[in-house]
Amino acid sequence: MTAPSAEPTPASAWRKAPPWPAPAFLSWGASWALLRLLGGQAWSPLAALVVAAAIGVVLSVWGSNWWRKLVIAGGFPVSFALSAQLLGHGDVPSWVWLLPLAVMLLVYPVNAWSDAPLFPTPAKALLELPRFAPLPVGAKVVDAGCGLGHGLRALRSAYPQVQFYGLEWSVVLRWWCALRLPWARITRADIWEADWSGYDMVYAFQRPESMPRAVAKAAKELRKGAYLVSLDFQAHELVESARYEAPNGKMVWIYQTPFVYATH
Repeated sequence: MTAPSAEPTPASAWRKAPPWPAPAFLSWGASWALLRLLGGQAWSPLAALVVAAAIGVVLSVWGSNWWRKLVIAGGFPVSFALSAQLLGHGDVPSWVWLLPLAVMLLVYPVNAWSDAPLFPTPAKALLELPRFAPLPVGAKVVDAGCGLGHGLRALRSAYPQVQFYGLEWSVVLRWWCALRLPWARITRADIWEADWSGYDMVYAFQRPESMPRAVAKAAKELRKGAYLVSLDFQAHELVESARYEAPNGKMVWIYQTPFVYATH
């Protein structure tokens, strides 16, 4: 008999993080709001600063890895130091610290928070891919969430004879990627809304939480014989067609349609 799942406790419920980078924004905003509030309550500047910084330390539990914890906890102290530096060298408005947030939102728009952060594909990670997933001349390959184009460059090294496409929601990254890779057709699009049916291979360097969604979309839209390729993250619901370890130690997972589903 399967034991009933335990109801989440209040302590565990609040630890469940919203999609990244919302934890960073919320932490930084809360720290600045608290600093201003305490500053108006006759707190000493040092005491108010320490308490405001403590918010980031507490909310760092929302970070799923060490660098996210560091960003959450350290964002406020860094922005405070920069603001203090700027304010000490002229008449600079106190909202200057918001500018990095605005830039981050341009690069990483809200509806892409559930997708992978900006991590580049290593240059040689996909060189062995044609051994396990051969493609004919003129085949269409798309990088779903192409960022700055590192994945497309790695794919081109492996498949010089195919056509390349990239899907990227961020206006800034889409423009930059298109500028860097004139040989690829880069489209501003939500990877989950875009049609995958015309591609012979979909490459995804996403995150573990995204893989079930990618599998469901690929199973629905990719034609027979097309590939779904994932760097680093396995689609646990599928039996891979092939896999290999790239030179940097990351695993490359290859799934060909029609998919074979794992039995658990």
